[in-house]
Amino acid sequence: MKKKKKRNWRNALPIYCMMLPGIIYLCVNNYAPMFGLVIAFKKINWNKGILGSDWAGFANFRYLFASSEALNMTKNTVLYNLAFIVVGTVVSITVAILLNEITSKFSSRLYQTLILLPYMISWVIVSYLVFAFLSAETGMVNQGILAPLGREPIVWYQEKRYWPFLLVLAYLWKSVGFSMVIYLSSIVGISKEYYEAARIDGAGKWKQIRFITLPLLKSTVITLLIMNIGSIFYSDFGLFYQVPRNSGALYDVTQTIDTYVYNALMQQGNISLSSAAGFYQSIVGFALVLAANAIVRRYSRESALF
Repeated sequence: MKKKKKRNWRNALPIYCMMLPGIIYLCVNNYAPMFGLVIAFKKINWNKGILGSDWAGFANFRYLFASSEALNMTKNTVLYNLAFIVVGTVVSITVAILLNEITSKFSSRLYQTLILLPYMISWVIVSYLVFAFLSAETGMVNQGILAPLGREPIVWYQEKRYWPFLLVLAYLWKSVGFSMVIYLSSIVGISKEYYEAARIDGAGKWKQIRFITLPLLKSTVITLLIMNIGSIFYSDFGLFYQVPRNSGALYDVTQTIDTYVYNALMQQGNISLSSAAGFYQSIVGFALVLAANAIVRRYSRESALF
């Protein structure tokens, strides 16, 4: 028995060695920074160091929630993410179904590449592309569309009312390709026999989608939904900071928890306050994952993550 255990351990040793870099990265990148959570409960004095600084208790959290910005940034973060989840899921599934109907392999791969390509582009580049369209003086929208129609140019980076739609549009253009690939891979994995049987029974394309494709996508949708709900208190920093170019006039509609943390740290130099906001974000996100998974497990145990 001992020889067998030694032999098994020796056989598994290469696998453990392969795992080691990933485990080290996980610990350094994901677990070591958790020590910084203590900053949220401290009044940081760098002369004393993090551990030597005086405890502030929940004073940073009280200051955070007492400010007028707390409600606004939380509302923006949640509402934008809800819009991204709902609209993004519908658009991604629609695009995946349409791509699945393309019979030409060349055309299918070409469209997949073109739709996925924006996902590979940095938000910094996207912000310049958006600026090329929306610049008040040289933007394509003002100079190429509104001016020929005799309309007054719009100072886009000062007008709050347009940005909820612009941010959702920018998010969809950049992010739909990734989730589309996931849904498309699930659709491709559906047995063709279901569709052949449906055609024999006289079901048209819409009925095939409604009664075969969509029900069989349920587990994929639920899994992605739980993951997205878990990050509902997180926002894409590049989208909300780079694309509006951190315009102060737009803070009412573009300020999220992530941009607030960054601005609190960079502009106010308040590391304790930014840490408190980040801690609040993490705890609520974790609670939402547990709640969403519990709800899913109650109605469909096999669809739950754990």
